[in-house]
Amino acid sequence: MIYLVAFYYTKYMDKNSQKYVDELISVLSNIASKKEMSEFLEGLLTPRELLEIPTRLQIVKMLRQGVPQREIAEKLGVGIATVSRGSAELKRGKFQKITR
Repeated sequence: MIYLVAFYYTKYMDKNSQKYVDELISVLSNIASKKEMSEFLEGLLTPRELLEIPTRLQIVKMLRQGVPQREIAEKLGVGIATVSRGSAELKRGKFQKITR
């Protein structure tokens, strides 16, 4: 999944930014435990960012369950555009590893 995220963003980045994303992917790929990942993410992300990423995961899971987009937006307190973006990426075949 990390690679799919990186691919999406590489379409919009310059070479330096792409290099930085590749480096982030390498670091994330080498983290072996939940505790280490938690500590890394808490150090890297703001509290708000740390909450936004799991919310996006819940959006995808709810979409896979067939929950209507507006209901997802209301339940999770996000904009309909955020849910629509998740839906569009899901239709493109991304998030194959995310189950209900």
